[in-house]
Amino acid sequence: MALRRLVRCLIVILCIAISVCLEAQRSHGAATPIAAGSQHSAAFNSAGMVWTWGANYYGQLGDGTTTDRTLPAQVAGLMDVSAIAAGYYHTVVLKTDGTVWTWGWNERGQLGDGTTTNRLIPVQVPGLTDVAAIASGGHNTVALKADGTVWAWGWNESGQLGDGTTTNRLNPIQAPGCSGVSAIAAGYLHTMVLKTDGTVWAWGSNSAGQLGDGTTTNRLSPVQVPGLTNVSSISAGGYH
Repeated sequence: MALRRLVRCLIVILCIAISVCLEAQRSHGAATPIAAGSQHSAAFNSAGMVWTWGANYYGQLGDGTTTDRTLPAQVAGLMDVSAIAAGYYHTVVLKTDGTVWTWGWNERGQLGDGTTTNRLIPVQVPGLTDVAAIASGGHNTVALKADGTVWAWGWNESGQLGDGTTTNRLNPIQAPGCSGVSAIAAGYLHTMVLKTDGTVWAWGSNSAGQLGDGTTTNRLSPVQVPGLTNVSSISAGGYH
C-alpha cells in the first residue's frame, strides 16, 4: 500500500511538473510542436524534424505522394523547424533561419510561392525572411516578422489578409498599418493580432461577431477590439 501511494504521488508530481513546463513555454511565446488541419496532423520533434499523418489527397503530408497515412511519416529533407501550422488542406513550417516553407493544396495561393500549383513536398515562400511566428487560416497563411510587421497570403474572400481588398494573393503582402505586433492567430476566415501594448486587433469575416468590434460587418483592414487591454496571449477558432 505504501509503495502504491508513493507511485501515485510521483505521478501527480510529474503531471504538475509537465503542466508548469508547458505553461512556461506558452508564457514565453514558445511554439507548440503540433498542428491539426481539417483531416491531417503534423508535429515536429526536438531535432526540428517534421512528421505528418492523416488525409493526403492534396499532398498536405509533404511526403511526395497523395497517399493517406494512418501512422506518422517523416517529411524528408526538412530540418531545423521551430514552428508549425496547418490549414484545411495545407501545412506551414517556420525554420530557425527565419524562412517559411509550405506544401499541400494551393488553389487559392495559400502556399505563397506565386502559383496555384499544389505541392507534394515543402517549397520555400520566396522573399520572406526574418519571420518570428506563423499561423494558418482555412485557406490563407499569416506570418509575423521579427520587426513586428504582419504578412499574409492566400484566400481573401472576406478580407482575412487585411490588405483592404478581397483579392487573393499568391505572394506575401504586408497588412498595412499593422505594426508593433507580438503574436498572431488565424480562424477559418479571420485574423487576429496582439500588439506589444496589450491591445488586440482583428479583421476578415465577422458573420458571427468573431472580430469583437460590436458588429457583424466584415473588415478588410485591422480594427481594434474595444475595451480589451493588457492582453498577454490570443487564439482563434473557426468562427470565434
